[in-house]
Amino acid sequence: MDGINLAQFSLLCAALIISITSLIFTLIQQRTEKIQNKIYIMLISFVGLNALSQLILTVLHPVITESDGAFFLTKLSDCSYFLLHTALCPLFFVYVSCVCGGRSDFTVGKNLFYFWPFLFTELLVVLNPFTGWVYTYNEERQFVRQWGEYIIYGAAVLYLALSVFMLMFLWRALTPKRRTALIYFFVIVIAGVVVQLVNINIKCELFAEAVGLLGAMIAIESEDDRIDTDTGIYNRRALQNDLTSYLISRRRLDLICIKLTNRDVLERSGGEISDLIPMAVADFLRTMVPRYCIYSSAPGTFIVTALDHTSDKVKRFAELIDRRFHRPWHLGDTELMLNAVVIYADMPVRIKTVSDALYMADSPVPASVHKTVLSGRDLDYLMRRSAVENALTKGFDEGSFEVYYQPTYSISEKRLYGAEALIRLNDSLLGKVYPDEFIPIAEQNGLIDDIDDFVLREVCTFIKSGVPQRLGIESINVNLSVIECMQPGFVKHINAVTDEFGIDKKMINFEITESVAASNYELLKRVVNSLKANGFRFSMDDYGTGYSNMRAIFMLDFDVVKIDKSLLWSAEESDVGRIILESSVHMIKQMNREILVEGVETQQQLDLLKTLSVDYLQGYFFSRPVPRSELIALIEQNK
Repeated sequence: MDGINLAQFSLLCAALIISITSLIFTLIQQRTEKIQNKIYIMLISFVGLNALSQLILTVLHPVITESDGAFFLTKLSDCSYFLLHTALCPLFFVYVSCVCGGRSDFTVGKNLFYFWPFLFTELLVVLNPFTGWVYTYNEERQFVRQWGEYIIYGAAVLYLALSVFMLMFLWRALTPKRRTALIYFFVIVIAGVVVQLVNINIKCELFAEAVGLLGAMIAIESEDDRIDTDTGIYNRRALQNDLTSYLISRRRLDLICIKLTNRDVLERSGGEISDLIPMAVADFLRTMVPRYCIYSSAPGTFIVTALDHTSDKVKRFAELIDRRFHRPWHLGDTELMLNAVVIYADMPVRIKTVSDALYMADSPVPASVHKTVLSGRDLDYLMRRSAVENALTKGFDEGSFEVYYQPTYSISEKRLYGAEALIRLNDSLLGKVYPDEFIPIAEQNGLIDDIDDFVLREVCTFIKSGVPQRLGIESINVNLSVIECMQPGFVKHINAVTDEFGIDKKMINFEITESVAASNYELLKRVVNSLKANGFRFSMDDYGTGYSNMRAIFMLDFDVVKIDKSLLWSAEESDVGRIILESSVHMIKQMNREILVEGVETQQQLDLLKTLSVDYLQGYFFSRPVPRSELIALIEQNK
C-alpha cells in the first residue's frame, strides 16, 4: 500500500460498500417496479461504479509514471468516471420528480429543455480524449482539470437547483419523511461536492452521494409502512399520499374501485377463508397491473390507479375485472363465488379531491343499483350521499330534524295504546329524507349518537307534558342503534337524560333490532338488565328479517317481540308462510312474551292476526307516521 492515499482509499471503499449494500437490499426487497425504483437503482449503481473506478485510480496512481498499462487503465477509469458521474445529477432530478409525482410534466419539448445541458456535458466527456477540454495529463501523467470540468460542475449545480425547485414546488405532495430524506441528500451531497471542488485531493464526493442515497433508500425506497401485510399491496395511507401527490402535480389518472358486496356472508364461512379472500383478489389484480398501482383502502375494498390511460382502455379494464367475479374463486380447498361492484371514475374531473376518492371507496352501493360496473351518471348516488351527509351535518343547526310517531293498536282494548318514535329529516334543499337512507350514513359519520339523543329528548319532552298519560298512551317506543348500545357508559347516559326530565321510565320502551341482539349477547344482556332494573321496557324489533336467533330471545329479557311485516305478508301469499307465522306466534306466546305485528295494511290481515291472538298491531291500516300534533288528534278521535 506504499504511495496510496489511505484516507482517500478508505472513503472510496466506504462509498463502494454502502452502494453495494443499498443495491442488494433494494433488489432483495423487490423494489424494482416503479420508474422511481429503476432510477434509484441506476443512481446507486453509478455511484458504486464510480467508487470502483476511483479505487482503481487510487491503487494505480503510484505506478502510472512507470507503467504504460497502468496509465492506460487510469485514462479508461477517468473516462468511465466522468461519463457516469456527469449523469448523476440529471438522474437525481428525474428521481425527485418521480418521488414528488411530477414526472407527467416531462413532455417532449420539456425533455429537450431540461436535458440539453446533460447531453452537452456528456458530449464533452466523449470528445475529451481528442480535445482535452475536460481534463488532461501533464508530463508526469498527473490529472489536470480543464475548463470543461467546471462546465460539468456548473451543469450539476443547475440540476441540483432544478431538483430543489421541484421539491419546493411540489412540497405539499411529499410526506414529512420523504421531505426530510431529500433535504438530507441535498445537504450531504452539496457538502461533498463543495469540499472536493475546493480540494481535488479530498475524494469525499462519492462517499457523500452514497450516504445520501442510503438515506433515500431507508426513507423513500423502503415502503414497509405503506404495505398491507396481509395482501402485499399498498394500504390506505399509501393511497392517500399517492393521490395527494398526483393531484398537486396535476397527474391525470383513473380510479377503479372494486368493492366486495358479500364479504360479510363469506366471513361466516370461517376465519381461514375470510383471510384468503383479500389475498386472492390482490393476486388476481397483480396479474393485470403492477403492484404499485393496487391499494387496499378498507376490508373488502380495492383501488387500482390507471395512469395516463384512455377512457376506452379503462372501461375495458373494469369490464375485465367484473367478468372475473362471474366465475368461482378457489380459496384453499373451497370454491366460492365473490360478488363485487366495479366503479371507475377519472381524476381530477369526476373525482376532484382525495376525500372524494376515499368517499367513493367507503360509500356502500345502494341496494337499488343492480349493475356491477358503474361509471359516469351511475355514480350520481355518491352526489346524493354527499348531499345527505351535508344535510345531516347542518340538520341540528337548521332545525331539520323532527320526530314522527306511528301509533300502535291494542287488540284486546280495541284502541290505539302507544306509538313508536321515528326520526325524520326535512332538509331545505333535499326535502324529505327518510331514515332508511340517512340512518346508515349517520352511523358511518358519527352523528347517530346525536340523532338518538335528539329522539330520546323529544320523547321525554312529550311525556313530561302529560299529554300521553291523558290520552291513555302506556308507552312510547324508542329505537336504539347498535353503535350507541355498545358504547361504554351507555346505561348511565340514558338514565341521566331521563332523570333530567323527571319522567316515569316505564313510559319508554326501547327497541333493539334482532340483528343488533345477535352481535353481542353478553353486553346486551347487561345493558337490557340494567335499564329494566331502572324501570324501562324493551322490545325485540324486526323479528324474522333473516337474523332469527332463539338464543337472543332466551338470553335477553324482552317484554315485547315485534314480528316483521315480511312474515305477515308471506302468510297471505302461501300456506308455508302462514305456518311460519303461526309457529312463530305460538312459540313466542309460550315464552310469555307479548307480540306486536308490524305492517298491517288491510282488514284481511287484521282478521288473520285476531285469530292468532297477538297483542298489538302497527301499520298503515291504522296510521302512517305522523307529527306529534296529528298523533294527539288521531288518538282523541279514536277514544
